[in-house]
Amino acid sequence: MNRRDFVADLARAAALCAAVPNDWRVVRRPRLPDDPFQLGVASGDPTPDGAVLWTRLAPRSLEPEGGMDGQRAVVGWEVADDESFGRVVARGRATAAPELGYSVHVDVRGLAPERWYFYRFTAGDAASPVGRLRTTPAPGAIAPLRFAVASCQHYEQGLFTALGHLAREPELDLVTHLGDYIYEYAAAPGRVRAHAGLEARTLDDYRRRYAQYKADPLLRGAHERCPWVVTWDDHEVDNNYAGLVGENGAESEEQMRERRAAAYQAWWEHQPVRVPRARSWADLSITRRFDWGALARFWMLDTRQFRGDQPCGDGHQVPCADWADPSRTMLGAAQERWLLDGLAGSRAAGWQVLANQVMLAPFDEDSDAGRRFSMDQWSGYPAARDRLLGALTARARHRTVVLTGDIHSSWVNELRSSFSAPTAPTVAAEFVGTSISSGGDGADRVGIVTDAALAANPHLKWHNARRGYFTCAVTPELWRAEYRVVPFVSQPDAPVETASRWRVTRGRPGIERE
Repeated sequence: MNRRDFVADLARAAALCAAVPNDWRVVRRPRLPDDPFQLGVASGDPTPDGAVLWTRLAPRSLEPEGGMDGQRAVVGWEVADDESFGRVVARGRATAAPELGYSVHVDVRGLAPERWYFYRFTAGDAASPVGRLRTTPAPGAIAPLRFAVASCQHYEQGLFTALGHLAREPELDLVTHLGDYIYEYAAAPGRVRAHAGLEARTLDDYRRRYAQYKADPLLRGAHERCPWVVTWDDHEVDNNYAGLVGENGAESEEQMRERRAAAYQAWWEHQPVRVPRARSWADLSITRRFDWGALARFWMLDTRQFRGDQPCGDGHQVPCADWADPSRTMLGAAQERWLLDGLAGSRAAGWQVLANQVMLAPFDEDSDAGRRFSMDQWSGYPAARDRLLGALTARARHRTVVLTGDIHSSWVNELRSSFSAPTAPTVAAEFVGTSISSGGDGADRVGIVTDAALAANPHLKWHNARRGYFTCAVTPELWRAEYRVVPFVSQPDAPVETASRWRVTRGRPGIERE
């Protein structure tokens, strides 16, 4: 080859690499040191004709890049009618790339509505566990729904025993996870098990933390059981953060924006979600809705990214001067308008379900003449809460259920048209779920919930502080909720029991105990 031809070939190669960077490095049969599917598989955000399938290649999950050493690997996927994959209905290939943590998101389409399917992945000579996928009913169809609600799974504070029981629940169509999927904290001494590393702040930190949680066999099993629809809360980034304000106030807005971008990217990389990529990971939006036919519409909310800073110094406080400022927002203007306009368009629709992170109903901790509320909950944003309750009253009265997590305890609340007026009518229901493990073994009641406090909050119908989850069975006329709790999470093999059962009848105010 002469010099001129050699230079021309170099130029063509450079142009190809610029147009399709690193495609030549994709390995169709990667050589992997260990099982690459140690973090399991998951499906989520189901539709009538499909869902998102997820996995992440991580043969050595706590090492840099999960032990993938820079390989871009081809990952095969299949969806079948049967668990033995004798009747494959869809298949394809995807690339696991280092820029996205070797995660794989496959948006499967073309499936039949209201059907169970099985799915799996392959990479090199390895095959993943088999997961189950459920498509939703067709638009306009009425089909019953049974799903579980979970949140708050602090790895150090307890075992994920409740998730093991959740995975064995009969006839479970769906899981809704309301956040605190991971905890960002550094390892602490004397815990049931230890976080790997210091407090998560960088993309590598968050990836490692998700990998440690995802490797838990009970969490993996719960994901394999059925599709999940997930949102986030604060610990996916930083405890009690509000917008670009961190917990301790030491980080600048620029530092918080960088930290939030890392945390949001790692969340996306580890969840089976159909959310559009933002121009900046720090602005990733998870606000979305999905329908279970004509039976129920779910509104997946974000009460962290767009809220104003907590008033009165955060914590549990007596209301201060700016507490009731009507300009203060929990959802942000755009998300609040999206939700209220959407509710206005659903006047003749089925159940309206708000999947929300923090408790909507107030809990006044001062049983005397004074008032004391948690400023991190909707009680810290009373004007925004009244706007939302007013919209529910006008547009979805007696057919709205709010699902809530965050506070490591169970609450059943009747929601009034306004909590500013003590005689306001009941218009909706709120079921607050306890934690999977956060808070340790728990108790029958948290300290602030005294008999006097219960009497001072008549909209509160029940409270319990054991660990667990709750299930919901939904028909056009009835919504039934069943609280499932375990007596301990500090040791394995805790049994599960039903702590209480509740019923909401469409068109009728109030919540009834069964």
